[in-house]
Formats: sequence, C-alpha cells, structure tokens
Amino acid sequence: MKLLSTQLFRPRVIKTSLIALCCAGVISCSSSPTTSSLQRDGSAYISQGQAQARSSLVSNVQYELTFFLSEHSQFSAKSIAHFDLSSVPKLLTLDLNKVNIKQFFINGIKVYPNYNGAYITLNQSLLTEGSNTIEVEFTREHSTNGEGLHRFVDPVDGKVYLYSHFEPAAAQQMFAVFDQPDLKASYQINVHAPKDWQVISAMRETNVVDQGDSNLWTFPATPKLSPYNFSMHAGPYHVWEDNSGRYPMRLFSRQSVANQVTPQDWFTYTKQGLDFFDRYFGIAYPFKKYDQVLVPDFLYGAMENAGAITFSEDRFLFNAKMTGEQKERLAGVIMHEMAHQWFGDLVTMKWWNGLWLNESFASFMGTLATSEATEFSHAWRTFYASGKQAAYHQDSLVTTHPIEVPVATSQNAFDNIDAITYQKGASTIKQLRHLLGEETFRHGVSQYLQQYSYQNAELDDFINSLAKASGRDLRQWTQEWLYAAGVNTIKAQYTCQDKQIDSFALVQTADNSQHPTLREQRVQIGLFTQNRYGLEKQQSIAVTYKGAYTEVESLIGEDCPDLVYPNYQDWGFVKVELDSSSFSTAKQSLGQVSDPLLRSMLWQSMWDSVIDGKTSLDQFINIALINAPLEKDYTILGQVLGNLQRAKNYLDLMAPMHGSYNSRISKALSQMSLRMSMESYRNRDFQRRWFDAYISLSSHGDALKHIQSLLQSKSHIKGLNIDQDIRWAMIRQLNRYDYGDAKALLAQEKHLDQSDSGEKAAIAAEVIRPQSSLKRQWLNTIENNDNMPFSKIRIAMNNLYPAEQKLFSAATADQRFANLALMDDKGPVFMRSFAAQLIPTDCSSVNIDAISYALDTQTGLSQLARRALLETRQQEQRCIKIKQTLK
Repeated sequence: MKLLSTQLFRPRVIKTSLIALCCAGVISCSSSPTTSSLQRDGSAYISQGQAQARSSLVSNVQYELTFFLSEHSQFSAKSIAHFDLSSVPKLLTLDLNKVNIKQFFINGIKVYPNYNGAYITLNQSLLTEGSNTIEVEFTREHSTNGEGLHRFVDPVDGKVYLYSHFEPAAAQQMFAVFDQPDLKASYQINVHAPKDWQVISAMRETNVVDQGDSNLWTFPATPKLSPYNFSMHAGPYHVWEDNSGRYPMRLFSRQSVANQVTPQDWFTYTKQGLDFFDRYFGIAYPFKKYDQVLVPDFLYGAMENAGAITFSEDRFLFNAKMTGEQKERLAGVIMHEMAHQWFGDLVTMKWWNGLWLNESFASFMGTLATSEATEFSHAWRTFYASGKQAAYHQDSLVTTHPIEVPVATSQNAFDNIDAITYQKGASTIKQLRHLLGEETFRHGVSQYLQQYSYQNAELDDFINSLAKASGRDLRQWTQEWLYAAGVNTIKAQYTCQDKQIDSFALVQTADNSQHPTLREQRVQIGLFTQNRYGLEKQQSIAVTYKGAYTEVESLIGEDCPDLVYPNYQDWGFVKVELDSSSFSTAKQSLGQVSDPLLRSMLWQSMWDSVIDGKTSLDQFINIALINAPLEKDYTILGQVLGNLQRAKNYLDLMAPMHGSYNSRISKALSQMSLRMSMESYRNRDFQRRWFDAYISLSSHGDALKHIQSLLQSKSHIKGLNIDQDIRWAMIRQLNRYDYGDAKALLAQEKHLDQSDSGEKAAIAAEVIRPQSSLKRQWLNTIENNDNMPFSKIRIAMNNLYPAEQKLFSAATADQRFANLALMDDKGPVFMRSFAAQLIPTDCSSVNIDAISYALDTQTGLSQLARRALLETRQQEQRCIKIKQTLK
C-alpha cells in the first residue's frame, strides 16, 4: 500500500521542544536498541509476531471517538485511546492510516507525531507503566473502495451515505487503534452529523442533541469488541422498525431504493434466527438490539459488525417480488451473520489464522438455522448443490491448502479465504456433529461460548470444548481434517452372487498425490433397486470408515443393488465415484429418482465425470436436454442449469474447433429454455429461472431477435413480468453479441435508469460489447483509473472478456501478463478481482506456457497473485482435457 510522507501533513503549530524532536526522530530518545519483535516495515500491515508482542504489553483498551461528518469528501475526528502497559516497551506503534494530523498528545503532552502515514510510533519516554492516553485530532478523505469509512453519493438524488467496513484491519482508516483482533476494547462514540441523518453503531444511541446545523449523537460504551467487529454508519437512511420480538430490530436502506426493500421478510427471518440461536447456544443475544443496513458498493455479501450488520445492496435489492431462491439466499445470509454475533463477535479469534473457524462455523450454523427455523427446510440441499461443490472444486486444485493455515501478516488475512475456508470447513463441522452426536456437539459449542465470552480464543480451545463434551480424543481428527489438505474420494466395491451381495467395501483414495491423507468419517451407504416406477431404496446403513479399505460385512446377504450411493444423505465431506453399474443406472434413471437429495447427487456425479475427463461434454448435455425439462425441484433445476451454463462456457472457449457443434447446442439450449419459460407460466419462480437461463444461453440470431422483441414489447410470454433487472440482463446479452439495436437500446435504458444499479448494469452492457477499441479503453481504465469507485471497476473486470470473445482477450493478453505486478501493487482487494477475471484464458497449450512463463519470471508477485496464476493454469489444463473428450 502506498504510504504518505509526513511532509504531506500540516498540523497546527506545535512548540518545538526536546520531546518534539525526540518524537520526530531527530534525536535519540533512548540508547537501547529497538525491540525486534515490535519493529515494523513502514507499511499499514502487522505481522502475527508483532501483534503478539504488542498484545503482551497492552491491555484494558478503551476508545473515545468523536466524528464530525458532513456531505463533503473528508471527515474529521478526535480519537482518544486509553490503555494499560505491563511495561514500557522500546517501540510501540498505534495504527492510523493516511490521515492529516492536526494535534497529537501523549499522556496530556502535546507533541509532533512520528507518523509515516500508516502508524504513529509512540515516544517511549512519554509512556508509563500502567495507564496511558493517546489523543489524535485529524482529517481524512473518505474511502471509495469499500474499506474504512466509505462514502457514496446517490446518483438519483445526490444524497450522501457513509458506512464502515473494517475487516481484516481497516479500522485504522477511521480512528487511531491497535488494529488486531486480540486487543479487544470498548468503544464510546459521539457523532456530529447533518440534521436529516441517521447514525448507527454497535449500541443504540442514548441522546441526540440539536446543535443548529447538525445533531450530536451520543452512544454508550460497547462491550469488549475486536476492532474489526465495531462499526459506525451514517446518512439519510430510511428506517423500518419492528419491536415485536425479544430484541428491538431496525432495517436501513438508502431512500431512493426503499421501495425495493420488503422489510417484513427481513424482520421475519431475523426473529426466527434470534429465537433459534438463543435456544441453540443457551446464551442470550449479546448486543441488545439488532440493526441491519443495506449499503452500496459493498465488497462482500455482508459483514457481521456487532449489532449493526451490513448487507450488499447488489445482492439483496430487486426490482420485483423476490423469487424463492432470492428469499432463501436472504434468509441464509441473515442467519450466517447472526451466528457470527456469538461465534466471532462474542468470542473472537486471536489472529487471522482463526478466520476459517469463524466463517466455517457461521456457514454451518447459518445453514442449520435456515433449514430448521425458516420455510427453507431444503437448505442443506442448496448447500450441497452450490457451496459444497465449490469446496470440492477448490480442494481439488494444486493450490489446495489445509483448513487451518498460518497467516503471516494482516495483509495475508484473506489470502486463503475461499470455499475451503467457508464450505469445506462447514462440511467438516457438519460431519463432526454426526460423529459426536447432535446434542453432544451442541453442548460442547455452548460450553465454548460461555467460557470465552468477550474474550479471544484459538482452535484448540474450541476442539477441547467438544472433546470434553464428548469424552473423545479429537487430536487425530483435528490433524486429519484441519491440518491436512485435499479431498478424498470413496467408491463402493462389491460383488454379487445369486443376486445377493457376497462382498462389500468402501475404497478411499486421495485425489492428489501431494496430499495423501486418508480420513475417518461417518457416512450412510444407500442401496437402490430399479423397477418400472423408478429407483426404490432397499437399504441404508451408517458406517464409520477410515483408511484405504473398509469392509462392510453387514451388507453381505442383501439383495444385489442396481445403484449404490456411498454418501447417502450427504453426511460426509467426500467426493463420490460411482461404480460402473451404478453410473449406468443413474444415466438411465435420473428422471425417476424420487429422493431430491439423491437426484441432486446423481446429477452432480454426471457433471463430475465430465470435469474429471471420464465422460464427454456432449454426453452430459444430451442427458440434460432430456431430463432438465422434467425436473420439478426448484433447487435441482438451478443446479442443472448452472452446469449447463458452465458447459456452454467450455464450448465457447473451445471455438472454433467445435464451432458447428457449439452453434447447434446453443440453439437447442435456448429453445429448451424458451419452451420451458412459456410452459411454466403458472409457477413464477420456475418461469423466472428458465427465462434467466434463456437469456444467458442465447447467442444465435433467432433467440437474440426474440429477446430484442420482448424487450421492445413487440412479443410477450404469458405470465412473465419483465422487470428492470431482466431488462438489463437482456440488454447486456444483446450487446454481448452486438445484435440489432443493442447499442441504441443501451443508451436509451441508461437514460431511463440512472440509479446506482442502473449505472453498474450499463457499465456491464457497454464493457461486454465485442469492440476492440472499447476493450482497450476499459482495460486502461481498470489498470490506471484511481478515481472511479472500485465497485464499478469490478463490474468492468467481470464483463470485459466473456468466454466466446477469445480474440479480443488474446489481443491484450501480453499487456495483462506484463502488468500483473502493477495490479498486485494496488493491494489484495483489487488483485482478488483482477486475478479472478483478467488473467488470460484460452483453453490452449500456448496460454499454459504464457502462465508458466509469468510464474517463472515474475517472482515478486504476492502469494494471492501466484495462487491465481497456478489455478488458472490448472483450469486451462482441465479445459484441454475436456476438449479432447468431446466427440
């Protein structure tokens, strides 16, 4: 991160003294050498060792914060930090990022700050053993990249909205702080804000005083929180209130989008979740009130700020009544963030290597609460079809990593935040619950939360609580599951004689020779017989297996099955390879499997066989063309259509080798989707799912002509309401293929919809146009424009090079490889998006060589960037393998 020189700051005149010279580093304050464990590198990041050394000295931290907010691009603040020192260190820093310091005091003495733009080095001679107070007055520019105190100007009405986001270590962008999770503190804030603004924080305000042009909001001190769990949001937010539950609830949004919010859904799921978690944990919700704030330009889906959770508008605002999928996603994210209020906020990790446990546990508990406390009882099936598959994919890559990994510095906190952290971790916790028993697991979790309330804890503390509750030694389990990388595969191996099983075993293998660990877990084995009505379950038994080979003698003598599924009901985290007989049965009987979870798993087996190069892509597409229209389960339909879209993307990448086949399949897929859109008029959710697929799968003239006709109201589909979100999706697709009046339709829609979501949708539709000069212009904007909000840069990245625009991508591939280091210097927030979207892909050996060359020559790239290159190279290798199997 670029640091500001102290010369950029213009503090008020401070009397020169020995103290000032000492603090400025002009003269030596001490003959003692600097303590190496506390020595920092001048950046805003802190290492784990430095954080541990600092927390061993500092305790009893309390912050008094006063903010002066307005509609302008800057804010000013007075930040007071009270803390105790066990001894006076030779070096101690206080984090404060890119501010203009006006006044600075150490224990009441006004001095010139020794400040490098990232942190203040405190003068040893002015610190004392015991209590200390640091006071800083400063101004700072608001951020526009989603971190710190983010500022957003509503393009509809010009109103200004602020919200904070501090994870992993961005509280220092808003006040002077020991910005590390194991220095928990209380926060007492006062906020001067415009008259028509709301101010939201972890606590409910105690007083709002009219001060003429502004109001002064006063808040009581919070319980002890890690800096990243604290928050403050302000602006002319619209507010809804609901006091019908145990805890007062509020919901906030920008005024211009308030009509897109359905507060009753939010309050219903929130009440259901609070009741569920109170009962499950046996600990009352710790933060007294429950506020939820919809915010623009958000980097993530949501953030678990204590008592004041933020949610991304992009994911939770819609221009029409929510579909079932959208409602389920809303309920799931509310539950996920709510679980964090206990597991993450009440009890917090000591360092960022524990972030996985926060997220894994919240993912597990969020899904459990959604399935048991809301109408979405099928939530675990949704988890299997989406998140769990992402985890299997991530865990099969060359960059797979253990769930628990070291984190060197706060800069690396998110390097390994991925589907292994979230969904594999959640799956691991789920199967541990099966292994220990549901009530034993719940009891262990409750003990852990009670013992470490308002404190920091480590993985061993959590595991020891479960071990104590279960009376079981979990050290081997912990080693296999949390410290060993990679995913395993199981396969049923059996023989039959006289139509009865005479031998049966589970064979476990490791997918990656570099990660050979074979694990113990408990699964169910399901046996099924095919009859004229479909597949009938004949038997299911629970088995704990471990090692390479586990005999299952209890199945000997059972009728010989037509299909065996060795992870029935999805207890375990393990990939399933169907035996040849079961695979053949699955292909023939997909539409006749009545159990929706089993059907989902069999669909996944079909797709996995394509990815593994064992079944050709065209075979999967043929199976889907026959069976997808028969699918009556909404969740499974989404899973199948998602895999069809991935299949279409592979075909686009393989062009022109399979251009003729691609053209035929594109027509078949769009025609199927249109037909099912028309036939599903009685079911709004199904119709919307099929129509979304129709838009995204359409690439040939007839379909695009029809989409343009629908957009211009020259054609209609019975029951379909073409809302603003659908309109933009249609315009984007027309511009993707530069069909008909696409460019004029984009300009017209851009004029009609000048909302924030409209601006972003217009960028997507413009960027995706197949136009060489436009592509280069936008790539230059992405690489060099530091003024455009990151949320819009990210939209441009996501749409610049769709799969079929290989020639346009190839034209700038060398430039993107050459500029990787420059993009890396923009920091992890920027690089994550750039790496995911703009590392060149071509489904060719030439591109694989180019990636390898970048890895060999650009040795200074961050771990995050190198990881992205490695994963892209592996995906290119997979694409070539799939291309070779295509008939």
